[in-house]
Amino acid sequence: VQLQASGGGLVQAGGSLRLSCAASGLAFSSYGMGWFRQAPGKEREFVAALNWAGRITWYADSVKGRFTIFRDNVKNTVYLQMNSLKPEDTAVYYCAAAKNYGSNWSSTGMDYWGKGTQVTVSS
Repeated sequence: VQLQASGGGLVQAGGSLRLSCAASGLAFSSYGMGWFRQAPGKEREFVAALNWAGRITWYADSVKGRFTIFRDNVKNTVYLQMNSLKPEDTAVYYCAAAKNYGSNWSSTGMDYWGKGTQVTVSS
């Protein structure tokens, strides 16, 4: 199983980025998918997730209204559209896949992880 995250980079505050996570080696449409992030010196935290069909989504309070998660089950890819970025969004962003999930997404409950992509937001 591989989850390949991409799309990170350096952006000014207020700008936008779209992250992508291409999955292979798993029955993608059977998994819920999530994005987590980890800033230097901090624990990995939940950002956003969606169910297998993409019709149910969950967001951390800190990103609600700014980030949008969506998926394409034909391309086996999940995306994270990030708008109105803030310096506090700076982190390494990881995508993850979960076979069994509910509304409470935790980093301990994921089955597979991608390697992460760096997002840096300058003030």
